[in-house]
Amino acid sequence: MRKQCKMAILIVALLTLAGCFFSGAERQRWTLAPEGTTSFSLSREGRFALYYSAQQGIVLWDLQQNKKLADFGSQDPYHNTVLTSRISDNNRFAITATAQNFAVWDLAWGHSDGLWSISDGQILDVAIGNNGQHVLLALSNGKALYVDLGSGRRLEFLAHREKVNAVAISPNGRYALSGGNDHYAYLWDTRDGQILFRFDHTSRVRTVALQRDGKLAFTADGHKGAYIWDLSNGKKQATLAVRARQQTFSSARFADDGLTLATGTPARRVETWDTRTGENLGRWETAAQQDTRPPAAVVYDVAITPEGQITSGTSAGIAQQWTTE
Repeated sequence: MRKQCKMAILIVALLTLAGCFFSGAERQRWTLAPEGTTSFSLSREGRFALYYSAQQGIVLWDLQQNKKLADFGSQDPYHNTVLTSRISDNNRFAITATAQNFAVWDLAWGHSDGLWSISDGQILDVAIGNNGQHVLLALSNGKALYVDLGSGRRLEFLAHREKVNAVAISPNGRYALSGGNDHYAYLWDTRDGQILFRFDHTSRVRTVALQRDGKLAFTADGHKGAYIWDLSNGKKQATLAVRARQQTFSSARFADDGLTLATGTPARRVETWDTRTGENLGRWETAAQQDTRPPAAVVYDVAITPEGQITSGTSAGIAQQWTTE
């Protein structure tokens, strides 16, 4: 009798533990590039996907209608690999980047607005404002470079002492968030480079995100340091309740209302968090790239639909939508 009780308790514990790992279910899947991708960006509400693969080049896809909208081909004449990309908050423009150059795309008209080269560092991350002219680059030489493509004005943000890994920009292009190997993230004004807030970490800052209304920021390092910051005062609002001893985030996005944060990892995991408490609300495991051993996929981007469902895009060339029930 005692053994049976112990067995029942063990089964209940295992079921409870399994529920903690994954919640909800896959609602829909789009296999866009079975050969795999080196960059994959989603629009804010998860409708549009922009990805790059060596076989297809740069492609824009409408997930809602499940159809290809544009084939942009290679970014430059040398067919260099696109390593990072971002769609503007209003879905009108996008930026893609290789290690040495970047291009801006007008998604409404389906054409390029230009190609620009960088000579004093490698591009590690990019961001773009709603008008397609405010561009922000994270560079390996320790600079965060802001460029107004309309006026040609450049501003080099030099507060970081080591390479800059991640950047985000407000939709109007006024504010920038950057994080680097020097263990710091900074919120700064793109008009003059003035630092508004500094966010300290104990290891390299790898991921940053801004809430679209400018109320919150997210910064995360390579260990368990993942924080939500209140931008009205620069104070820490919540620490994500990360269970792993070390966890690296590869992507992050706030819901429009700022109450939820979605994140992705290099190890196929997608999660959601309560931005007020840091509590984990749900987690899912994305599909792996075909014929990879062990199964692998980097979650390059995440999005939250108006209905609160989560969409992910990965290096496996697959977009997935997840239910949160």
